[in-house]
Amino acid sequence: MPIYEYQCRACGHQLEALQRISDAPLTDCPACQKADLQKKISAAGFRLKGGGWYETDFKTGSKKNLAGDSAKPQSAKSGTDKSGGGSAAAG
Repeated sequence: MPIYEYQCRACGHQLEALQRISDAPLTDCPACQKADLQKKISAAGFRLKGGGWYETDFKTGSKKNLAGDSAKPQSAKSGTDKSGGGSAAAG
């Protein structure tokens, strides 16, 4: 069930109410007892959990990491350092 935010136009009191989508909006302010509540528009929050749609549908190329793939590290073809930035082992 969504949480709706309301604000009283008479006194400015703000409240949140847990309601079904099919429920009628609240009208009576609990602070001033006037029938002047107005439903506010607020952002909806949601959470994406797990591998889900991004992992399987939107990653491209080498970034793709599907659940069935093995996570083997890439091994070097030779024992020498080809970067030229130093020696591989100190003597």
